[in-house]
Amino acid sequence: MLIFLPKNGIIKVLAFLFFALLSSSTIAQDSIPERLLEDYRFRNIGPAGMSGRITSIQVDQKNKAIIYVGSASGGLWKSKNAGQSWTNIFKNEKVSSVGSIALHPHNPDVIWVGTGEGNPRNSLTSGYGLYKTSDGGKSWKAVGLEGTRNIHRIIVHPHQPNTLFVAAIGTPWGDSPNRGVYKSVDGGENWAKILYVDERTGAAELVMDPNNPDKLIVNMWEHRREPWVFKSGGKSSGLYVSFDGGESWKKRTEKHGLPKGDLGRLGLAIAASNSDKVYALVEHKGDNALYVSNDGGFKWTKVSESDQIGNRPFYYAEIYVDPKNENRIFSLWSTLTRSDDGGKTWKTIAPYSTIHPDHHALYIDPNHPNYVINGNDGGLNISHDGGNTWRFIENLPIAQFYHINYDMQQPYNVYGGMQDNGSWKGPAYVWSHGGIRNSYWQELYFGDGFDVVPDPSDPRFAYAMSQEGHVGRVDMKTGYSKLIRPVHPDGKTLRFNWNAAIAQNPFDKN
Repeated sequence: MLIFLPKNGIIKVLAFLFFALLSSSTIAQDSIPERLLEDYRFRNIGPAGMSGRITSIQVDQKNKAIIYVGSASGGLWKSKNAGQSWTNIFKNEKVSSVGSIALHPHNPDVIWVGTGEGNPRNSLTSGYGLYKTSDGGKSWKAVGLEGTRNIHRIIVHPHQPNTLFVAAIGTPWGDSPNRGVYKSVDGGENWAKILYVDERTGAAELVMDPNNPDKLIVNMWEHRREPWVFKSGGKSSGLYVSFDGGESWKKRTEKHGLPKGDLGRLGLAIAASNSDKVYALVEHKGDNALYVSNDGGFKWTKVSESDQIGNRPFYYAEIYVDPKNENRIFSLWSTLTRSDDGGKTWKTIAPYSTIHPDHHALYIDPNHPNYVINGNDGGLNISHDGGNTWRFIENLPIAQFYHINYDMQQPYNVYGGMQDNGSWKGPAYVWSHGGIRNSYWQELYFGDGFDVVPDPSDPRFAYAMSQEGHVGRVDMKTGYSKLIRPVHPDGKTLRFNWNAAIAQNPFDKN
């Protein structure tokens, strides 16, 4: 969390100043004279116990100490020392949400970033098309597809790097023609839409055959998010295959072994060691099953319906194959699971007790597949033994605060709720040697953290809320919390927004 501090160190700023500066420049200029902001700068007050949602990972194959990590709302980060330190190289553009990253196969200074994450949860962050840098991230240029809003995948042709493919999932909130698979043959200067179904159906996954770049497989996914309903799947969803670089496509259906009826989101993976082996994690009528093709995607067979395959396809539906072992598969979902027998049986390699749940990105080193990097709602983790043990990257400051608040103590405390990382309280200042330490931050409530309202009559208590109106009265001295979520007097079901509203009556402290 960032907060204002005058250069002379005197506390003169109120919380409304923080909110105003984060709003539009017009509002900020109308509300606060610029002269009052001239001497202010940001300082980080924490907390540093967690990171935030990672959406994409790429590693420079010419220098594997260079890692690129995209975040849901915190920009693109680069490490030159295998994750020891990081620099944000995408922080001055129109948007900060990164959905996908692609690297030029021969020139490490050329990077493409697709903005807008491809995980259409209740609090989705959208983007503004595709960006390109030719100087390693020092400067960026928007190169089209602004209307797509959410780009989940970019693939660069390994031998013709001016040829790019983009899978645009599109906005989940309304109809839009800016969905589908796009192709550029001039490095992103011009684009052609090469696969489109309708205004409700976006490209949720796109994979290229590692041994034949003319072969592409894509999942077109019909979906819609409304205020309190999410519809995943429909008649327009499906699996498509191209053998000519996207010039023509063939749909695979129940005639080829896939389930009959409306499909949903699919995770796709092609084995680099055997391109005839293709896997598909298929959502069908609310259930998930793993299918395999042994002929390159023509015919499909169901392998497993295990609960260990995955869940919540709208939020994560990605599978990856070990580049050296066609039978080793990783599935990203609430947890991270691995199969070593072609998907028949699964085991958890990232339990809640060791790694933050909700997984969205995975990198497997093509030459040393025991080197694995995982991205989730809590940040980034690195393994050098195929996922048996992990190292958490502690210095990626990308936590997503839904709300922040403050109390009237001296020095005052700052409160905030973070996406999937609970609700917290920490000091704005400390009057002791050493500054604000991470241990000074206190977790008040679990789950997705939203509003925290300090009790104005007793600083010992606060009201903290998690998703769907689960609000508790918290004793910050003992840590005890009591659930006070509203209930209907007649026992009827109440409907709450994911990020429900709460307010303190200014005239009645109770």
